[in-house]
Amino acid sequence: MTRFLKRLLFSNHLLPRRSYGGRSELGKCRGVLALAAVGVGIASLNDSDSEESASVSPPLRKFLLQSWKSLQDTPKAYIWNHFSESGHLPSHFNRTGALPSTDFNKEASESAGNHENCCKWCLGRDSIATAAATAGPAVVNISVTQGFHGMMLGKSIGSGTIIDPDGTILTCAHVVVDFQSTKTVPKGKVDVTLQDGRTFEGTVVNADRHSDIAVIKIKSRTPLPAARLGSSLKLRPGDWVVALGCPLSLQNTITAGIVSCVDRKSSDLGLGGMRREYLQTDCAINEGNSGGPLVNLDGEVVGVNIMKILAADGLSFAVPIDSVAKIVEQFRKNGRVVRPWLGLKMLDLNELIISQLKERDPSFPNVSKGVLVPMVTPGSPAGRAGFRPGDVVIEFDGRPVGSIKEIIEVMGDKAGIPMTVLVKRANNKMVTLTVVPEEANPDM
Repeated sequence: MTRFLKRLLFSNHLLPRRSYGGRSELGKCRGVLALAAVGVGIASLNDSDSEESASVSPPLRKFLLQSWKSLQDTPKAYIWNHFSESGHLPSHFNRTGALPSTDFNKEASESAGNHENCCKWCLGRDSIATAAATAGPAVVNISVTQGFHGMMLGKSIGSGTIIDPDGTILTCAHVVVDFQSTKTVPKGKVDVTLQDGRTFEGTVVNADRHSDIAVIKIKSRTPLPAARLGSSLKLRPGDWVVALGCPLSLQNTITAGIVSCVDRKSSDLGLGGMRREYLQTDCAINEGNSGGPLVNLDGEVVGVNIMKILAADGLSFAVPIDSVAKIVEQFRKNGRVVRPWLGLKMLDLNELIISQLKERDPSFPNVSKGVLVPMVTPGSPAGRAGFRPGDVVIEFDGRPVGSIKEIIEVMGDKAGIPMTVLVKRANNKMVTLTVVPEEANPDM
């Protein structure tokens, strides 16, 4: 520090030599810097041409340090102009203020503590622990014993989340239901262990093999801890999430990671059947994590962990909680999940795809968004309604649509109900069709 101030004070080529009232600007600048040097405890400064020294008593040094904050808070232009005109520092520098802290470890600790509360989206030192502590008591271990005529054939393990104090638990269907059966048949006795060690026998209430979501119920004399449900629609790639569960029956296991993709399509994973979307994360998921919650930093459930890619690390998937909530609602309303089927292969359009299609075929309709129909299944509800390959759906049941997801949301569980569809064809021909969706077979 001393060497740096020496160089700055006596490097004549760095400072102008204009004169103000017989005193050079260079000299006055040296005076300011000398005072600053005194404030930090430098006793003397010299070069080959001159010598300037400052010997100060402890009280004066304390006074200068107390004034340091005022010096930092005052605009530098004001300090220089005042000093240039009068040769003195502004008088208000004799205000007393807090001494600069010399405890850097304390400052670093306080800084970390302040960062913790800077905003709800910031990741602090306790963010993941707090999220896990919030949702953890509602996470359960599920064990299903598979047997035949009293002979134990195996055991299925998984996790679950209590979503209602009455004992309603959310989990994966493949944990509790026999997928080899044509009907929704429980694998066997369902044992549920809470985080506090209590055990209950569970009953499978509903299961949907297509989405791999199931609801089981346990009976307790006292209200049970329940997790809060968040919104998966608010998630963005890069958001922090925490996976909780019981991999390999290891109770209370927590892993953390980020959201890699918010709408990974089932077709991207080579999965057949009806279209599904998943949250992709890099949280560590292992056998036994299935059915456990994926939570945000507020401790709200944003997904149900369902599977991972065995041949890769950091590729885990969860069913978005917004989709799960609709499934649970249909369980309550219909006793099953009703999925309307049209018989259309569809493709979301965007500006780049539209531009490419118009280059290939100038008669492609002028649209800014919509859903393209590349193929129509013969004999399907859409085929009977008059859909043709190349149609662009722009309205469905009176609502403008720009994605397959929006069409699915409009249909909901309205199988067997006529719906009006507005499509645009080649050369901008507008056609109104009426389609009656049928209830889908999950294997379609």
